Amino acid sequence: MGQLRKPAALRPGDTIGVIAPAAAVEREYLEQGVEVLRVMGYRVKVSKHALDREGILAGTDHDRASEVNAFFADDEVRAIFGARGGYGCGRLLPLIDFAAIARNPKIFLGFSDATFILNALVDKSASIAFHGPMVAIDFARGLTERSWSHLERLLTDTVGGFELEAREVVRPGSAEGELIGGCLSVVVATLGTPWAPIFDGRVLFLEDTGEKAYRIDRMLVHLRQAGAFDRTVGIVFGAIRPFDGSEGEQVRIAECIGEATARLKCPVLSGIDAGHGTENLTLPLGIRVRLEGAHGRMIFTEAAVND
Repeated sequence: MGQLRKPAALRPGDTIGVIAPAAAVEREYLEQGVEVLRVMGYRVKVSKHALDREGILAGTDHDRASEVNAFFADDEVRAIFGARGGYGCGRLLPLIDFAAIARNPKIFLGFSDATFILNALVDKSASIAFHGPMVAIDFARGLTERSWSHLERLLTDTVGGFELEAREVVRPGSAEGELIGGCLSVVVATLGTPWAPIFDGRVLFLEDTGEKAYRIDRMLVHLRQAGAFDRTVGIVFGAIRPFDGSEGEQVRIAECIGEATARLKCPVLSGIDAGHGTENLTLPLGIRVRLEGAHGRMIFTEAAVND
């Protein structure tokens, strides 16, 4: 892969743009999340369509995509945070001007359904994207001190890297490559489309929530049979929460992960504290990461932002 462009670092007093590219947003939660950002010392510019409703979506596809394009083009906005996930980002991909974004990369933060946009930013705009908390969900509920300090350091520090620990080493080994991925169901939904991530030579991160074990197994089998696992150099699983939170389903999901990756030669780690139902530590997609299976570590050796 060619060198991806890093966005400019976020500074105190900078303006963060908040958009709603997916499901409809509740005003109360949006206002709570925005207030958190203001208390932390940032100006906030909320998109004018953020509280629109079009069925289950936050407005029409045209309006939601237009605001993605507009906020990337807006010189006042230094970073763009998603309000929430749910459903809807995939509908926007043909309407987003990724060529224009490539000329003006910015911090873009979100997860869950925003996985559609995150991986497209990496592959279509050759820019770093950030898998992490969303304004009307995580920020509104309250980030842990660890989650907030990790996010702020990642978006402001132009020098250092960081590392995360996995709870389980599914397969040992070491590997290095650019990080891609996100919500498992969304990654699978892109297969066979122009928006599928480029898996070759990369480390694949996967997480999800609210799924039965057999559905997780079906998606992992799909990825394996599509050749995605054979083309990656390593796989990292965040939280994959069962639909009912039961211990039995959680055990079965762990078994599904083991079965789906049993014949791979690359390292496989599980239990990174990122994604649904965790502290949701932010991961910079497109940045090179090193997996050390012997120690269960995921190591980022460079900063994700520039001066």
